[in-house]
Amino acid sequence: MKNMNLSAPLPFVGQKRMFAKEFIKVLEQFPEDTVFVDLFGGSGLLSHIAKRSKPDATVVYNDFDNYRFRLKNIPQTNKLLADIRELVGNSIPKHKPIKGELRERIFKRIEEEELNVGYVDFITLSSSLMFSMKYKLSVAEMRKEVLYNNIRKTGYPESSDYLKGLEIVSCDY
Repeated sequence: MKNMNLSAPLPFVGQKRMFAKEFIKVLEQFPEDTVFVDLFGGSGLLSHIAKRSKPDATVVYNDFDNYRFRLKNIPQTNKLLADIRELVGNSIPKHKPIKGELRERIFKRIEEEELNVGYVDFITLSSSLMFSMKYKLSVAEMRKEVLYNNIRKTGYPESSDYLKGLEIVSCDY
């Protein structure tokens, strides 16, 4: 298999990216046909790395958080972020608060997305508009927080093969 990610394609609370290089070293100790079960799969990063490192292994990824749905919606999330990026333009410096009418216009655009499309990746959106590691799951929750211009200059790369080859389950442990 090709292209191994050392961090998840989208933001995720508790991502194990700092552990990735050491995990790769540990994987070398296991035979090629090992069965790996990632009970607390989160972003799927360790499952992804295990499968890329050991293509003949069986890797079971527990996607309890439905990360795969977020991945599937990257194009839609990128469109929303592009619209917000355009709204903000150069009017607010990077990492500075977004206030007043612009803040309301951003919330209006997010609400339109939720109403018309039916889904908003609030975790990714939070990482673009809030302080680091602060995530909210609704417009109502986001309204209680200060928004910041942490918007990426480019969209997230589509990652249709990120979970390729994994056996995906969704179980509560």
